[in-house]
Amino acid sequence: MASRPRTPAPAPPTRPETHARLATHAPRTWQRMLSGRRLNLLDPSPMDIEIGDIALGLSRNTRWNGQTEGDHAWSVAQHSVVVVEVVRRLLAPRRDSELEMAALLHDASEYVTHDLITPLKAVVGDVFKEVEDRLMVAVHLRFGLPPRLDVERKALVKRADLIVGATEAVQLAGFRAGEVKTLLGIKEKPWPDLTLTPLPSREAERRFLETFEAIGARLALERR
Repeated sequence: MASRPRTPAPAPPTRPETHARLATHAPRTWQRMLSGRRLNLLDPSPMDIEIGDIALGLSRNTRWNGQTEGDHAWSVAQHSVVVVEVVRRLLAPRRDSELEMAALLHDASEYVTHDLITPLKAVVGDVFKEVEDRLMVAVHLRFGLPPRLDVERKALVKRADLIVGATEAVQLAGFRAGEVKTLLGIKEKPWPDLTLTPLPSREAERRFLETFEAIGARLALERR
C-alpha cells in the first residue's frame, strides 16, 4: 500500500539564545521574494517557501563562482536536475520518487544563501551552517519530505552530488581528472557520459520546474 502524504509540520522554533546570536549578524533577517512571500532566515516557515522562488533563484545562482566554460553560467538549477538524473541511474531499475525530490531540492537553501564555494564556507563557519540547515528543514516540510533524510538516503544524494561536482570540475571548471581528488578532495570520479551544457537562466529555470512537476506528480500517485 502506498504511504500516506506527510502533513507538513512547522519548523521547530529557534532557541532564544540562538536567535539572539544569529540576529547580531544582521538587523533584518527576512527577504522579500518576487512571489510576495517574506522569508525569515532565522525562523523560516514552510508556508513562506514557493517553488517558483526557488527555481528563479537557483537558475540565476552560479556554481564555481561563475568560473566555468560556455556562453552561459552553469547554474545551481541545472546542477540539481543532473543530480536527479544521477540518483536515478544509481538506483536503477528501482525508482524512489521521494528521494528524487530530495535530490532536486538538495541545494534549495541556496536560493537564499547562494552557492558559497567550499573555502568560503569554511571561513564563514557555524552561523552559515545553522541558517542553511533550518532553511533545508523548512523546504523539506513545505514539499512533504521528512525534515532530514536518513543516513543511507542522504549518503546516496551526496554521492550523486559529488559525481556531478567531479564532472563539472573537469568539463566546465578547468580541472584535470587527476586534480578532482588531489585538489578538490572529491573521491567520486567524473562520469564522461554526462554531457553538461550551460543554458540561459530562463531555460534552466524551466527545466528545474518541469522536473519538479514530473517528480511531484509521480509522488502524488504513489502516496494515494
